[in-house]
Amino acid sequence: MAVLGAWLAGRLLRMKHEALLVEPGISLALAQDRASRVSSLSYVVTLRVPAALTDAVTGHVTATFDLSDASRPLAFDFSQPAAHLLEARAGGRAVTPAFSNGHVTVPATQLVAGANTVEFAFVAGSEALNRSDDLLYSLFVPARASQTFPCFDQPDVKARWQLSLEVPPGWTAVSNGREEGRVTTADHTGYSFAQTELLPTYLFAFAAGRFSVEAGERDGRIFRLFHRETDRRKLERNLDAIFHLHAEALAWLSTYTGIPYPFDKFDLVLIPSFQFGGMEHPGAVYYNASALLLDEAATQNQHLARADVIAHETAHMWFGNLVTMRWFDDVWMKEVFAGFYAACIVNPSFPGINHDLRFLLQHYPAAYDVDRTDGANPIRQELDNLQDAGALYGAIIYQKAPIVMRQLEQVVGADVFQAAVRQYLSSAMYGNAGWPEFVGTLDARTPVDVSAWSRAWVTEGGRPTITTDLRIGEGRIVRLAFTQSDPRGRPLIWPERLRVLLGWDDRTEVVDATIDAAEVVITSAAGQPTPRWVLPVGGGLGYGFFALDSETLSYLTHSLHRIGDPLTRGAAIVALWDAMVAGDVAPHDVLQALVAAVAVEPDELNLQQMLDYASTGFWRFTAANERAAVAARLEPALRAGLSRAQSTSARAAWFHTLRTVAVLPETLEWLTHLWGRKRTVPGLPLSESDEADLALDLALRDLPHAGAWLDAQLGRMENPDRRARFAFIMPSASAEEAVRDRFFESLRTPAGRARESWVVDALRYFNHPLRVASSQRHLHAALERLQDVQRTGDIFFPKRWADAVLSGYQTPRAAADVRAFIAALPPDYPPRLRWVLQSAADPLFRAARHIEAGSSGRAVAQ
Repeated sequence: MAVLGAWLAGRLLRMKHEALLVEPGISLALAQDRASRVSSLSYVVTLRVPAALTDAVTGHVTATFDLSDASRPLAFDFSQPAAHLLEARAGGRAVTPAFSNGHVTVPATQLVAGANTVEFAFVAGSEALNRSDDLLYSLFVPARASQTFPCFDQPDVKARWQLSLEVPPGWTAVSNGREEGRVTTADHTGYSFAQTELLPTYLFAFAAGRFSVEAGERDGRIFRLFHRETDRRKLERNLDAIFHLHAEALAWLSTYTGIPYPFDKFDLVLIPSFQFGGMEHPGAVYYNASALLLDEAATQNQHLARADVIAHETAHMWFGNLVTMRWFDDVWMKEVFAGFYAACIVNPSFPGINHDLRFLLQHYPAAYDVDRTDGANPIRQELDNLQDAGALYGAIIYQKAPIVMRQLEQVVGADVFQAAVRQYLSSAMYGNAGWPEFVGTLDARTPVDVSAWSRAWVTEGGRPTITTDLRIGEGRIVRLAFTQSDPRGRPLIWPERLRVLLGWDDRTEVVDATIDAAEVVITSAAGQPTPRWVLPVGGGLGYGFFALDSETLSYLTHSLHRIGDPLTRGAAIVALWDAMVAGDVAPHDVLQALVAAVAVEPDELNLQQMLDYASTGFWRFTAANERAAVAARLEPALRAGLSRAQSTSARAAWFHTLRTVAVLPETLEWLTHLWGRKRTVPGLPLSESDEADLALDLALRDLPHAGAWLDAQLGRMENPDRRARFAFIMPSASAEEAVRDRFFESLRTPAGRARESWVVDALRYFNHPLRVASSQRHLHAALERLQDVQRTGDIFFPKRWADAVLSGYQTPRAAADVRAFIAALPPDYPPRLRWVLQSAADPLFRAARHIEAGSSGRAVAQ
């Protein structure tokens, strides 16, 4: 009996363990179990795409693998109803697998230690296939391949993939592997693609539709560009730059890493209104078409952004694709290396750009927008289940992490850092590695305690507050010190290097400082004459909230434009805005400083940042009843800037800001004539997209005939993809409240939200400051929908949804409503989704405090 009791206890424990493995989503326990048992994996996938959208995609997948332990069942992931699984076979014999919580479990009796073959026939789920009448593209990150077909949907069980794809006649297809064959019949075209290198499920990709294909050769490599652009001049204007930038990125990365491009081919797939900027599938990189095919009047920032996204996705071929994180807690690693090296790659292609300033403005404001909020999260987060992996993405990974990585390179030295990167890549080629391995590699090469540094910057969230302590006596500095504290009250020190600038009317002095304690005194400053300003953010270094002394804040609000160095001026712009958001400076004063500064700003990067801040300050931090008075100063300044701009890029920046803030009748009349093609802006050609955006902005102003203008704009548009986007967004900008209400109701279902970038753009019109009086009654419903948005959408959609929903609000009433909503969330509400809400709502909360206090004249103590 004792033996039987022990056996029963062991069996119950085993059953409990197996039940835990097949919980909803893909648990860490399940992933670790499979990674320890499954090896030498390959998939052969066949998919059939019917012409009619109402007909399902069907397919067959064969998984061949070695299994080290066949004593237990083996779960495949397939998050579809049981009816979607048409047949299952193991070792050539039909099996009846268990179906539970999105998993298909093959019994142990059908498995063997060693080589196994398991086959499934299935009806593919549509969620990750992004399917329309003449276009389909898979998008499986972070763990959505299992929504389409049964697989081991985790990053550390890599496989070789071989795809056969049947598509409607007239469609062109592309995948990771080279095209090996194509057969066309009356009712379909069949493509077969070569087997790939080892890839995780999230990097397996295919796209098909009515594409045209362009080819270009650079450095002996053929690039193919799949696109749907109908404007041939626009295409030809961009092709050379696109191919050149990819070739430059490949050459730089091959040299830096010491590893040649590690995959077979390099195709580019341009997707209209793609939900990401890019996605790094080896052999078939996806891009948002508008990000690469720039209009003639593209701004400098748009040209830089194109180069950056190309470099970023190309860097992923090494960081993420060649070496992949074991688990999505380290997804930030592939993104930080791609973002960090993208900046290095882009620099040589733009020799006239101040790249330190570019790095500052590209990363710091966006990172601060999250890190100053209650929703701030660590760079590296624990993750128990891949169903929550999408919530890991955001500005902390994409903007803060490159700042942190740059600091680490400075701490250990560039040569040591590069050597560690090379070792990290070469030791795990086509395999998996994570942050602990990289830290260990660095720790072995440097006396710096990288593990301790990592605890502050990588595993803890938020940012330090660094306060300037400036004491003056008899016209000279008696004491200059910087104190560091944690806004959350943790006993935490963030070690970092600062370049402190002391400015006088005729000179600037630089003092290097290392902040590695709660207080650091700058002894070399004692005895200096009283400076006009002190900035601890010189050189674009220093991360945190910098509580500046009162004299410096006063100087920046009155004489920002007098700071001569562009990088210092850019850092001052960011610091001043941060001070305003914190409540140390009144928005009215900051807007005045920006209006004065843009009139004389010679650097286009700083100009664009100032214009962006001016637009936000106007709509978010200026009370509705004060906007007309502010516009009376702001709009003439923007018109004047537009008229004196010397480049098409600068004109585009001035025009975009003017279009988005316009409220004065004379400006609206001028814009109306521009849209009607009765006027032009010399040196600024307006594209089809420009005219469409202008029509939507004018519609928000409820001008007479605005509805007819929208209809006319729809009729003007020639490109079918841009036309479809405009038709979707039109109702959100309608002057008729009932039309807008019906649009909002259409977003209730996943099908209504399928084109995510369209939805986000439309929500910003729906919740525009000029429309919040009517949209606010939908606010709770929109926020309640966030969980469903996360469940059914792609990785960036929840944050973008929340940002767009809250984008137009600024009043204390709206802030109180949102606070009450967040406070009433149940205890089991997903914590990362709570962070999303808190960070998205933070600008509203801060603006409301300014509005409540009377933002025109004074700052707010917070």
